[in-house]
Parts: sequence; C-alpha cells; structure tokens
Amino acid sequence: MQDQTHWPAMDVLSPLAREVAAANAEQAYAGLVVKGDGWKPAWDMLRRLTPQGLLAGPLHSERHARAMLAGLWLWHDWLDESHQISQNLETATGSFWHAIMHRREGDFSNAKYWYARCRHHPALAQIPAMARATLGATATTTAPLHDLLKGEWDPDGFVDVVEAVHRKGDDPLHATAVKLQQVEWQALFAHCAQRAAGPAQST
Repeated sequence: MQDQTHWPAMDVLSPLAREVAAANAEQAYAGLVVKGDGWKPAWDMLRRLTPQGLLAGPLHSERHARAMLAGLWLWHDWLDESHQISQNLETATGSFWHAIMHRREGDFSNAKYWYARCRHHPALAQIPAMARATLGATATTTAPLHDLLKGEWDPDGFVDVVEAVHRKGDDPLHATAVKLQQVEWQALFAHCAQRAAGPAQST
C-alpha cells in the first residue's frame, strides 16, 4: 500500500480529511468487489466531514468537494453512501465515481454504462503514467495490462479484468488489479481536490 501522504493533491486537504484518507492504510480499498458494510471507524470520521471542511484553504467548487466525499466513502468501502452522492452529481466526475461504485459492487454492465458518460474525463489521461510508476515497466507490458494502459486508461477493459479475477485471490493479476484500482482512485480524487481548491471547472 502506498503512503497516502504522498498522493497527488493531498497537501490541499484539511487535517481531518487527511486523517480519513490515511486511516486503515493496509486494508483500505483492497477489495475489487465489496459486499456489506465498509470500515466502521471511517464512518465515524466521514460523517463529520462536509464539503466546506475538506480543504485546508478556501473552497472554490462545492461540486468537486462533494465528489471528493463520494471518493472518500468509496475508499473505505461504504458504497451506498458514496452512491448517494455520485448519483446526484450530474457531471462527468460524478459519472466517474458512479461507474467505479458499480464496478466495486459487482454490477459490471452498469459500471460500463456510467464509464461511457465520462469517456473524455481529464483524469483518465493521468492513469497510465501513474500506473507505470506504481507497477513498473515490466508488469505493464504483459497482457492484458498493456492494452489497458496504452494511450488513455481503458476503463471498460479494466471492468473486464476485475470481473475475471475478483474471485481469484491467488491469481497474480488480482493483486495487480487492486493496485490499479487504487491508482485510478488517486487520479480521480486528485482531479476533484485540485478543482475544489482552485477555479471551478465543469468536469
């Protein structure tokens, strides 16, 4: 598990938001498909967070801050709580979080439906380079990872990988898929944090 304090955009977070993101570091976001409730201590922290309380500095975009909350609930496996937020964000970013949530609940066709609504999201372009830095060059040249990571991130291809390996914990691709889903989350969360802290944009 990566040190969350070094994630992109973590420096703009409030102390409580940083605490939530860093909590349960070894176990958070480790399940490809999640059933049941998430990590209970995170619930107690997350319910205290508001869009206005996420950042160390001024809030420029409440919409992106709400998207950050969707991501933090999702990070700690509280899928329903994340869903309640993302389904009410009628933006490409909301659709992106919505897609991830459905993939992680095992509703793979619905995940692809929502990914189609954020096909040109700017965070997608960040994922391949972040994945190569995390996994190393050798891992990303093997199939099916090479096809996923050439050019922009292929979210539909990743849905297919998760569908194939989420029940196969001993498959080497399972551990790699966990790392990739964490990279995807980091890229999207950084996008949200940067826009919440800076001039508001539409995505």
